[in-house]
Amino acid sequence: MQIILLIVVIVVLIVVHELGHFVMAKLTGMRVDEFGIGYPPRALLLGKVGETEYTLNWIPFGGFVRIYGEDAGAAGLGLRAFSSKNNLQKALVLVAGITMNLVLAYALITASLVLGTPRALDASDVARAHDTALVVVGVLPGSPAATAGLLPGDAITSAVTAAGAWQAVDPKSFTDFVRAGGGTPIKLSLKRSGGEASVTATPLEGAIADDAARYALGIQVATVGIVPLSIGAALGEGARITGEATRLTAVGLVNFLYRMLTFSADLSGVSGPVGIAGVVGSAATQGLGSLLSIMAIISINLALINLIPIPALDGGRLLFVIIEGVTRRAIPPRGAQAFNGIGFAFLVLLMVVVTAHDIFKLVG
Repeated sequence: MQIILLIVVIVVLIVVHELGHFVMAKLTGMRVDEFGIGYPPRALLLGKVGETEYTLNWIPFGGFVRIYGEDAGAAGLGLRAFSSKNNLQKALVLVAGITMNLVLAYALITASLVLGTPRALDASDVARAHDTALVVVGVLPGSPAATAGLLPGDAITSAVTAAGAWQAVDPKSFTDFVRAGGGTPIKLSLKRSGGEASVTATPLEGAIADDAARYALGIQVATVGIVPLSIGAALGEGARITGEATRLTAVGLVNFLYRMLTFSADLSGVSGPVGIAGVVGSAATQGLGSLLSIMAIISINLALINLIPIPALDGGRLLFVIIEGVTRRAIPPRGAQAFNGIGFAFLVLLMVVVTAHDIFKLVG
């Protein structure tokens, strides 16, 4: 199910990206021969409007736009060819896909804020929140909670001892209940990863270093719930979050590329298709708002990765356009094709390495 969901997410994000290229190509007078969902071989011709064929293809990992005269070295193909347009028009077409991904990210984040996503609540939020729960946000190593198997993200739905029971969502009442029971074992009912579980933990004195006399489990808990924003508030907050997420992603990407060039890159925080499928699946279990937020982050990553000046990416093609504009000379076809081949090979190698790293993390 996670793989199917990932395919749907990737198709949506890439088709929107290609839609940007498509619309700008039309606006600048270029001939668009095909708009495809998925990658060839072709499965179905959905229809033809004017000169453009709309197709469904067998490899379901994105989409593409086939613009007349966009191949490296194409020349003399008429006024409506990509290669015949001026450098500004070419640049606009190349940047349009990236722009669409950023616009989509803003729309998704705004929608997620209107729907609401799970977050820690303060006292002023509780009255407006729904789907509230007491959630474990930290577990001390070696504590009674760790020994019992409590995990960050567990939602505690009830607690039972020989002396009584607790069922609420505020951290203070839970802490008081644990303290009042002394060293009595507590059976905790949990919601975990979309399912249910239960553990039994015995509070100990000294589990919390700064309050050694208190019986505790050694966990940090918080009231978590969903607080939707009004559309007006979401529009403003969505713009702020999108801008900040884009900035942080750009900084992280630049740092990663620098470390790659200096052979000091750390892949521990990098995910390929396997890792992303897990993240998307996990977000989906938390509700539509969380899924839209993850889609937005992936869309921002897709936009910025495409800006990298590597041949075969929009950034590489944009670099060619800039070079041609500065030198006022076309890049030789053989040179352009060679650079594109090298760039494509690099991307394939990077994907293989990252995917293998994902698999090793799963089996390890």
